[in-house]
Amino acid sequence: MAAPKEISSTKQFGGFNKRYEHESSTIGVPMKFTVYFPPAAEKGKVPVLYWLSGLTCTDENVIQKSGVQRDAAEKGVAIVACDTSPRGLNVEGEADSWDFGVGAGFYLNATEDKWKAWRMYDYVVKELPELLRTHFPQLDTSNASIFGHSMGGHGALTIFLKNRDKYKTVSAFAPICHPSNCPWGVKAFTGYLGSDKSKWEEYDATVLAQKFSGNKDFHILIDQGSQDNFLHQKQLLPEEFAEACKSNGIGVKLRMQDGYDHSYYTIATFMPDHITHHVKALTSS
Repeated sequence: MAAPKEISSTKQFGGFNKRYEHESSTIGVPMKFTVYFPPAAEKGKVPVLYWLSGLTCTDENVIQKSGVQRDAAEKGVAIVACDTSPRGLNVEGEADSWDFGVGAGFYLNATEDKWKAWRMYDYVVKELPELLRTHFPQLDTSNASIFGHSMGGHGALTIFLKNRDKYKTVSAFAPICHPSNCPWGVKAFTGYLGSDKSKWEEYDATVLAQKFSGNKDFHILIDQGSQDNFLHQKQLLPEEFAEACKSNGIGVKLRMQDGYDHSYYTIATFMPDHITHHVKALTSS
């Protein structure tokens, strides 16, 4: 596994935002990711907190807009943010709409031939952690957690529920909670996975919560703005996920935040709570 190429570095709160590019064997094209190394990474290994972004975003959105670095620096945790889809494959129709194709990988492994390079699930769960483990000894990839926003919240919830051995806990901002039952999800799942809805269930957080039978010694935190237009358009359906969790004995706190929307203003406001949530799990063992 070749070393990633550093393409930028900026100092912030005593640590560094470093952006990298590497040849992805999973995706088949170069992929970019950013790591915020807290000051503690200069002295020893630090836990890893993976961030998954939403539709149209790249690895840079959370780095530039959320203010996550202040709390990550204070708590001594690294933030790893990856891209949301392959880019540069020039697949016909990949950029025809903002909610499918480029910038809209939905953190799944596509099974339809045309979209076979859209394997963001394997990239996040397998390739990226192995890359970090191989080339960044200051990152303790065995002590990791995951969170995300919107489509990335969907990705964080599903990846966590399918891989309890890899992540200590999970949280999300305005996640797409029941994609099999909302317009965004139906469009993406039909395009990437075909019409067989049994395949859809593998990437639906609400269905996974209903069926989950593993160790339930974790607690899920979700922040959802009450003025989120996508909430009112029935794209997110957090109440359905919360009910699925509660009916199956999974601890979940769904916080409805009055007056807040779907933007990074909301994420920045409640980011400190999410960092605290993850650090508690990452430092409990």
